[in-house]
Amino acid sequence: MPELPDITTYLAALEKRALGHVLDRVRLNNPFLLRTVSPPLKSFEGHRVTALRRIGKRIAFGFEHDAWLVLHLMIAGRLHWHESPGARLAGRAALAAFDFVCGCLVLTEAGTTRRAALHAVSSTTALATHDPGGIEPLEASLAAFTAALTRESHTLKRALTDPHLFSGIGNAYADEILHAARLSPVQLTRHLTPADIARLHAATRDTLTLWTRRLLEECGDGFPDKVTAFRPGMAAHGRFGKPCPACGATIQRIRYAANETNYCPACQTGGKLLADRALSRLLKDDWPRTPEALEELTLRLAAATPTAPPPAS
Repeated sequence: MPELPDITTYLAALEKRALGHVLDRVRLNNPFLLRTVSPPLKSFEGHRVTALRRIGKRIAFGFEHDAWLVLHLMIAGRLHWHESPGARLAGRAALAAFDFVCGCLVLTEAGTTRRAALHAVSSTTALATHDPGGIEPLEASLAAFTAALTRESHTLKRALTDPHLFSGIGNAYADEILHAARLSPVQLTRHLTPADIARLHAATRDTLTLWTRRLLEECGDGFPDKVTAFRPGMAAHGRFGKPCPACGATIQRIRYAANETNYCPACQTGGKLLADRALSRLLKDDWPRTPEALEELTLRLAAATPTAPPPAS
């Protein structure tokens, strides 16, 4: 899912292309994308885009008649810019097109599950209902950050990715932040020391600033066309089985539903492996507690697995 650095990069590119321009036409290729019908989508056509905002992980387009279009890309939604208006909506992945005189913004969504959403909002006041209320992590003081983090008792990974607590942080950058802070993703917020929180606050600001700058520099004057949660320069996220760039230990993971948490046991958990739900339920008391024990278990399982006989000649 595009997070704060990705959304910021999209907004920077849209400011150069859509801000100040009149929206000529909106074309929906999938009617389920539009989640509200008041005001009608037609009422935005012929009006100029006067503002662009990030609201959490959403992109909000403000128009001169004080109405807004709010786009949530969810996990697989992506934006593409075509220099010529009227770009063809080809295939099921193309959900909508926004035609301007200067070009065309196309929304696509990979896969078969349609989760991306477009909301039409009647006023700036009504726009506030689309804000989950999390604090802006790049603007929050240490005191504000501490208050949000300790408001309830959660694991650190859950707290950082809760949009009601922190704005714009998702699965990928939470992994990077926790790795930079040298904190376990399952540590409870109520057990953090003031020094832990200060380190996490600094890591949050530094990580999001670093990646925002990197993505903006990578995009340059172009339009971001490689928006992904897995980037070669990341320290932990998406690096399961690879060496930690800080210490060389093997990056481990916790899998749950469609998500996973990546972490370094040496840097973040004192050398202990966190129980992967799928495997720990199966192995119970035999679940390995250290990377070395996991390696031994893997070798034992590999040795015990019979090899297939060679094909008959």
